[in-house]
Amino acid sequence: MSILLHNLVERSADINPGKEALIFKNMEMSYVELAQHIEKVARSLNFLGLSRYERVAVYLPKRFETVISFFSISKAGGVFVPVNPILKAQQVIHILRDCNARILITSKMRFEELEVELARCHDLQTVILIDIDETLVKHVSTINIVAWQNLLIATDKEIQRNTIDTDMAAILYTSGSTGKPKGVVLSHRNMVTGAHSVAQYLDNQAEDRLLAVLPFSFDYGFSQLSTAFSAGATIVLMDYLFPQDVIKIVSQKQITGLAAVPPLWIQLAQLPWPEEAQNSLRYITNSGGAMPVTTLKRLQTALPRTLIFLMYGLTEAFRSTYLPPEELERRPESMGKAIPNAEILVVREDGSLCAPGEPGELVHRGSLVAMGYWNDPEKTAVRFKSVPYQEQGLPLHEIAVWSGDTVKMDEEGYLYFVSRKDEMIKTSGYRVSPTEVEEIIYQSGMVGEVVALGIQHPILGQAIVAVITTATDKPFDSDLLQTECVKKLPPYMVPALIIERRSLPRNPNGKIDRKLLATEFSDYFNEKITPNDI
Repeated sequence: MSILLHNLVERSADINPGKEALIFKNMEMSYVELAQHIEKVARSLNFLGLSRYERVAVYLPKRFETVISFFSISKAGGVFVPVNPILKAQQVIHILRDCNARILITSKMRFEELEVELARCHDLQTVILIDIDETLVKHVSTINIVAWQNLLIATDKEIQRNTIDTDMAAILYTSGSTGKPKGVVLSHRNMVTGAHSVAQYLDNQAEDRLLAVLPFSFDYGFSQLSTAFSAGATIVLMDYLFPQDVIKIVSQKQITGLAAVPPLWIQLAQLPWPEEAQNSLRYITNSGGAMPVTTLKRLQTALPRTLIFLMYGLTEAFRSTYLPPEELERRPESMGKAIPNAEILVVREDGSLCAPGEPGELVHRGSLVAMGYWNDPEKTAVRFKSVPYQEQGLPLHEIAVWSGDTVKMDEEGYLYFVSRKDEMIKTSGYRVSPTEVEEIIYQSGMVGEVVALGIQHPILGQAIVAVITTATDKPFDSDLLQTECVKKLPPYMVPALIIERRSLPRNPNGKIDRKLLATEFSDYFNEKITPNDI
């Protein structure tokens, strides 16, 4: 029998129905309650006309309705699309249009921010609002507005049950090296295999309490849900404002597992960890960029009884490697080895395997490899290609993910990150397309040319620097341009620095020389930020 994503909740509900599945502020929801809500909402989604494979976007912060939505869409046979709640209208509309979303689940306030632009989303038929009374339900143009509470009313509509584990389950949007974010299509098998694999090496048990601080639109964030549900553990939902809030919740809720990205770990490592947090926290994990060795040492001192797992992953393959905690002292800069049920290869440009210590491209093969990019065969063909070698006689080629990341493997099989091939900016745990930032700046009409660069930063990993030439002879107002960026970009994409130049350097092909500019500013933040600032 195929195991589908929503089956993870149902199985845990059968084994331990009264166990807490979700905790949000002072509210709890048991596994049996969660399973019942998922069943009701799934039936209602089918009643609203949701067909197999149709996309449903979920644009909400972390709360019960958000989690119920994901797994209800899965059970109804649809495809859920988590939208980062900090995105602004322009980015949200792009996602809705790109994935041809049929239904949007959001809040009244967020809907009002999007309402004018929703007319451009020609496939959108229904908006479900979690916080309105049914008396306020109305029609907006051709869009049907539905109150969430109406979804919880029992319906006899039969749920589609012909989904198999190789069917689409979700589309997660991630920035590409050029252009708008692209949707990575994940199957039920991808997500369930990933949940079991991670739960295996983290040794997750029903007694665990995992704190979800990362956005669910991030595969690393969503895996906190799937991993917990696969083990029958409890998820504590949190949208934190300050790092000290995270430590406070760890102590109050007796959290045993915490996942974060390097910028957050850098901040958390500076703070005192009370005895309650030290005693409860069994493990922590890091992904989304390399953790600085100094930060690692501080965390080891602050949390002497906590296991630390350093990991590497990419949305196109969920998770690729982890470093066992017992190897931290010997190789603190290593990405580790392949996670269970995956193989990681390091290959040359011709596809042959690299020798130990020789840099090459990381290639991930196995059942975690995604289905490709939504509605983009060209980009899919670049990233999803045949494995570098294949057993003779096999009639079909196995598809692997060619990461674009340069790594090297030592004699014992441990991997080390070297660099990225493309121009992606990695900031605050997010991958940011420089082109997407540049497009917003061009829209301001205040610049002639612009280049967005990722410059090494001791806290953010990389900070975004925009180097511009002005469009007119009028005095340039960098504060006004910064305000425009804040209005139209999520916080992690707003440039930390805007620099005006009379002209931008060119390479022999006449293109803007990004590498030269990046080299020029490479030490900027190291010089500006003192050790006391970190």
